[in-house]
Amino acid sequence: MFLKSRLSWNVIIPAENLDVEGLTLQKEIVIRLLKEFASKKASKNLGYFLAVTALEKIGEGKVREQMAGDVLFHVEFSCITFKMFRGEILEAVVHKILKHGVFLKCGPVDNIYLSNKMMSDYEYVHGENPIFMNEKMSRIEKGTVMRCIVIGTEYKEEGKELLALVSLEGDHLGPISS
Repeated sequence: MFLKSRLSWNVIIPAENLDVEGLTLQKEIVIRLLKEFASKKASKNLGYFLAVTALEKIGEGKVREQMAGDVLFHVEFSCITFKMFRGEILEAVVHKILKHGVFLKCGPVDNIYLSNKMMSDYEYVHGENPIFMNEKMSRIEKGTVMRCIVIGTEYKEEGKELLALVSLEGDHLGPISS
C-alpha cells in the first residue's frame, strides 16, 4: 500500500557548501535531503521511501561549532512510502522458484515468500525451468503475475528491507498472467 507521510528531518550542510545566495542554499538543502532520503531506503513504521513530494518548511540554520562550522537545518517535507500490511491483497511477480515455494516481487519489495504449503492445490515440477502446476494446468513460473494475500511481514534493520509471507488461500487469488 502506498502511504503519504509528513516527516521532519535534520539536514547538515558542510561549511564549504554554504553560499549567501538564498536559492543556492535552498538547492543544497534539497540535494542533501534527497541524498539522505535515498540512503535511508526504508523504516519499520513507514516501509520503503519512494519519493519526496513537497518541501513544506526549512527551519533556521543552526551553526554546529563542534563540526567545523557546519549548519543544521530542520526540514519538514511530504513523501510517498510503500508498506505491506497483513490481510492486504498484492499483485506480485514470481522471480525465483524453489522446491519449497517461490519468491515474488512487488514494487520495491523483492523478498515476498509463497510457501508450497500456502498453495495447496499446486505441485512442484522440477526441470531446467521448474514450475508449480495444479490439476487445471494453471502454472506458476518465473515471470507469472500472482494475486496473493499477505499473512505476515517483518522488517530487517540490517538490510533496511521488508519481508513478507503470502498465501493463495482465499477467493480470487493465484496466477493472473505469465
